[in-house]
Amino acid sequence: MSTYMPKSGEIDRKWYVLDAAGKPLGRVAAQAAALLRGKHKPTFAPHVDCGDHVIIVNCEKAVLTGKKLEKKYYHHHTGYIGHLKSVRYDTLMAQNPTKAMELAVKGMIPDNTLGRGALGRLRLFAGSEHKHAAQKPEAWER
Repeated sequence: MSTYMPKSGEIDRKWYVLDAAGKPLGRVAAQAAALLRGKHKPTFAPHVDCGDHVIIVNCEKAVLTGKKLEKKYYHHHTGYIGHLKSVRYDTLMAQNPTKAMELAVKGMIPDNTLGRGALGRLRLFAGSEHKHAAQKPEAWER
């Protein structure tokens, strides 16, 4: 008996909607990362990009537990000497909640071409409305 190897041309991609309202940011991001990689499918293979499209709505209503709003920082470097920028998560969630969700999901997928392809299938919206109704996305509730 041989192991099934999925081909990149025969993968069918579905669309899923995740609602982040009132849920921890990391839990929603972990579920989105699993869907983007295709780990919920029986035909999953780590070397093939077999994931689905994911829409996350209500990013602004996602919660951070504990004192993470005051103690957690997002750091990035501009490339110039001494230009390390730091933003606290309460500021980041107030100004750009989709960026906080994107950073959380990005940290949970591999740093290679498969991960970059998976991030291309992620759509984030701060509010409850999204513009992908034509794709007939299904609500993911697991």
